Amino acid sequence: MNSLNFPPFDYRLKKIDDRPYIFDTARQRYVLLTPEEWVRQHLVHFLVDHRGYPEQLIAIEKEIDVCGLRQRFDVVCHHRDGLPCLVAECKAPTVTLTPAAFEQASRYNIVLAARRLLVTNGHAHLCWEGGELLDGIPFYAAE
Repeated sequence: MNSLNFPPFDYRLKKIDDRPYIFDTARQRYVLLTPEEWVRQHLVHFLVDHRGYPEQLIAIEKEIDVCGLRQRFDVVCHHRDGLPCLVAECKAPTVTLTPAAFEQASRYNIVLAARRLLVTNGHAHLCWEGGELLDGIPFYAAE
C-alpha cells in the first residue's frame, strides 16, 4: 500500500485466500485490506496515538438508520459520556475529496449529532466544526 499523510504505525498483515488482511486493533480482528481500509486504519491510529482519542470510544463501520435507510459509517469517536463527538468518512487515496464526501458524513450526522465532521483520503484531511473548516484534526482533550 502507498504511503499516506499520516505518521507510520506498526501493523500486522496476513493473507487469506491470496487476499491481504490487516489486523484492526479497535475491532480486534483481521479485516480485508482495501485502499479505503488502509486510510481508515491510519486515521484511527493517528486519532489514538497522536490526538488522544481513547480507542475504546471509537466505533468502526457500524450500521445506523438514516431516514429509513441502513447506512454504515466509517469511524465515529465518542465522548466519555457515550455521545458522538466526531464522524469521519474515509475515502480511498485515489478518490478526490468533493462536497459529496462531506454530504455523506453530514447524512450520518443527522442521526449521530457529532460536533465535528472529518473527511479524508489519507492525503488530505478536512475537518469541520459548526460549519467552519478547522486547521487540522483536533485533539480529543479539546472535547
